[in-house]
Amino acid sequence: HPDFGDLASLERMLSEAHRRGLRVILDLVPNHTSDHHPWFLESRGSRTSAKRDWYIWAAGAPDHPPNNWLSTFGGPAWAFDSATAEWYLHSFLASQPDLNYRSRAVIDAMHEVLRFWFERGVDGFRVDVISQMIKDRMLRDNPSRDPANPAGSLIARYSSDQDEVHE
Repeated sequence: HPDFGDLASLERMLSEAHRRGLRVILDLVPNHTSDHHPWFLESRGSRTSAKRDWYIWAAGAPDHPPNNWLSTFGGPAWAFDSATAEWYLHSFLASQPDLNYRSRAVIDAMHEVLRFWFERGVDGFRVDVISQMIKDRMLRDNPSRDPANPAGSLIARYSSDQDEVHE
């Protein structure tokens, strides 16, 4: 964003920080992109898009999400896309679709993102919401904390903290 300067400004700041013995760590949010990101726009373009599997899409009726997962900010973690008649997952805002880390192409693309910043001199990253990078392959419903109130608070057993995150 122009308010924060350009790449040349960042590279000068990194150089000056390193000259002073300081290291620079950037915040990385690899779980999702914007719904305006070119990857998502291509993914959303059609069910046969080459980038369709870069995001988590699932079939379902327009009035019934694929499962009971909830967004961190409330409501269903799914948004219906009327153009392709499928749902996409958003663990946060509907404008932040989740990437699909079961796709090798996504992993390769994110390695390129990391490489881009490392080549500019960034020393490391704080990784945000790493626990949500992998979701249950079968998209199973999360169990309720209170079986008497299944619509109440859910345990994020399948939408977060999957074993594959560590890989």
